[in-house]
Amino acid sequence: MSKDDPNEKSTRDTHYATLRRQVRDAKRERGEIPTPAFQKRKPRGGEDWKAPQLAPDQVHLYGLHTVRAALANKERQIVKLSVTMNALARLEIGTAEEQSFPVEMVSPQDIDKVLGPDAIHQGVMLETKPLPMRKLSALKDSPLILVLDQVTDPHNVGAIMRSAVAFNAGALITTMRHSPTESGVLAKSASGALEMIPYIQVTNLADALGELHKLGFTSIGLDSEGPAPIEQTFSGNKIALVLGAEGKGLRQKTRETVSALARLDMPGEIKSLNVSNAAAIALYATGQFLAKT
Repeated sequence: MSKDDPNEKSTRDTHYATLRRQVRDAKRERGEIPTPAFQKRKPRGGEDWKAPQLAPDQVHLYGLHTVRAALANKERQIVKLSVTMNALARLEIGTAEEQSFPVEMVSPQDIDKVLGPDAIHQGVMLETKPLPMRKLSALKDSPLILVLDQVTDPHNVGAIMRSAVAFNAGALITTMRHSPTESGVLAKSASGALEMIPYIQVTNLADALGELHKLGFTSIGLDSEGPAPIEQTFSGNKIALVLGAEGKGLRQKTRETVSALARLDMPGEIKSLNVSNAAAIALYATGQFLAKT
């Protein structure tokens, strides 16, 4: 290979660049040169974008998996699908003309203008009506439900919803205040689970727990200082698991209303978990108990 070969020159330049970077990193570790301050890259259009005001009966869902699940849900009232040509093909629902609802072909930038630069929409956005409201009385045949006491982060609630569906819970119950409403962020975090489990928001959690008790449920509130491990607290054949917000935990009124308080025993040095992880473990333990009853 000749000395003027461009491939050889490119390889040599890459090698020397790597050596220079290693020397520079070693000097930073020894404190001989300063480490540059981290600068978070600003998203395109992030400074100018403002969230649109949505009507109470308007929901924007996005992401291929989320939208595909919503389109498959017969209870969904679809208003309009905004989609790129590539995303429509990946949805695998047929052509735009074959759909029973309006389909608008758009660019990714068009969706960015509605959802903002941080939304990972994958080229698809669905405008729908909220899902129909469910009543607690409809849960009488379900042996396992999950109740959240003012868990506010939609990412956490979405992750909990996925676990609830995975462990075949009959519903996810939250409060109307201090809990996320049905939204694109919640649905995206739930990764399709929003379409598979009733998401019931109640005005008064203590009253709702009382109604669940009348339906035959034993409510177990998770508390790191609970008097007994959850495995020793189960009773009956219908369980409602109640989890509080991270940091605050269960409110005092909720603690007084549940049938029992229990803890998740952790053998390791860390004794507390993220609420979504705690929910998954509690759901598994409850499912094991119910399977034996």
